[in-house]
Amino acid sequence: MQYHALALARHGRRVALLGYLQTRPHPDVLNSKNIRLVPVAELCGLRVGPKLFQYVLKVLVQSVQLLYTLLRIDQPSYILLQNPPGLPSIAVAWLAGLWWGSKLIVDWHNYGYTILSLSHRRSHPLVLIAEWYEKLFGRLSDYNLCVTDAMKRDLWVNFRIKAVTLYDKPASYFKETPLDLQHKLFIKLAKDYEPFKPRAGSPSADRSAFTERDGKNGNVVKPRGRPALLISSTSWTEDEDFSVLLRALEDYERFIKEGAKLPALVCVITGKGPLKDYYNGLIQKLHFRHIQICTPWLEAEDYPLLLGSADLGVCLHKSSSGLDLPMKVVDMFGCCLPVCAIHFECLHELVKHNKNGLIFRDSKELAEQLKVLPGLVSTFASLLFKCEPDTGKNISNIVLVLSLWGQTPELQL
Repeated sequence: MQYHALALARHGRRVALLGYLQTRPHPDVLNSKNIRLVPVAELCGLRVGPKLFQYVLKVLVQSVQLLYTLLRIDQPSYILLQNPPGLPSIAVAWLAGLWWGSKLIVDWHNYGYTILSLSHRRSHPLVLIAEWYEKLFGRLSDYNLCVTDAMKRDLWVNFRIKAVTLYDKPASYFKETPLDLQHKLFIKLAKDYEPFKPRAGSPSADRSAFTERDGKNGNVVKPRGRPALLISSTSWTEDEDFSVLLRALEDYERFIKEGAKLPALVCVITGKGPLKDYYNGLIQKLHFRHIQICTPWLEAEDYPLLLGSADLGVCLHKSSSGLDLPMKVVDMFGCCLPVCAIHFECLHELVKHNKNGLIFRDSKELAEQLKVLPGLVSTFASLLFKCEPDTGKNISNIVLVLSLWGQTPELQL
């Protein structure tokens, strides 16, 4: 949604961006004169009574809160909403649109009811109600975007919703990171995270685990024998099984013990979410000699720099519906980062095996792909990834689609 806001703002549209403010938006969003942030307070302390009662109460309070916030802003021409989360925001946005006379655009990234089914059985009443809700209020939207052709077909077949496929594109700040910036980032991270510190001694202004500054000419170089940097990002939810990666890392450690000439590995898993503590508990039980794992939360401006500094990206996103694509892979491609991604139904619309990345189905396949890590990095980085400057496709796509629907002097996201 920040990408959409930036794209529209750069084309002269005035955008009010509603959202939680626990984490700081990207500086480009904060610095844009055409984007106004409208904070929504996160609800806490609703843990009274049975879980079903808590859920219903939360939805009701959020509905009132969001509708009150929407009706207090200046009248928008369009309301652009990402789904999920669509409960209760689709219905509330539709009501606000009726009040204002605004057009409602839903950007379908997945289905909320399929995500809910990950923690409840498919036939659970909550899941069935969520499915009914999405089908009903989804059909009340004026226009619809979606992220894959597979979802476009499914929306029509099962929801009778006509949508336009708008593939995600990386923002311009997702690109390869110059060595000087890599060095500054690694030194910064070394203050808080052990894997970024040099293997001997404490961090200094001249050395990290991955880079050092040449004392003679002042240039930043990658020291011989440095570890490889593997990165993955997650919201720590049920649709990403990180035990697959942990088992693959156990095999990687075994390969080295058996004599394979492989680099030491630093595995960085960024993000935050409900299952982070669970997986951190699993990680603490692992005892590696050649692998280090850390799970930091990065500032918005540091995340693309780290992606652009890494050697390999791993994606464990398995779509709950089988119809959406992982945005993290899009960002990794923007940084010219070789990617290993776990297979699911429509992944081929983004990752093409042995052409722009590798696809694995289980921990054994991922371990074998990690086993050829040095060759994988050099092959994909130099031959298969076309690392070009940002072409503005993300911007032109969203603006082109909206222009087909009419002028948008002001937009509400």
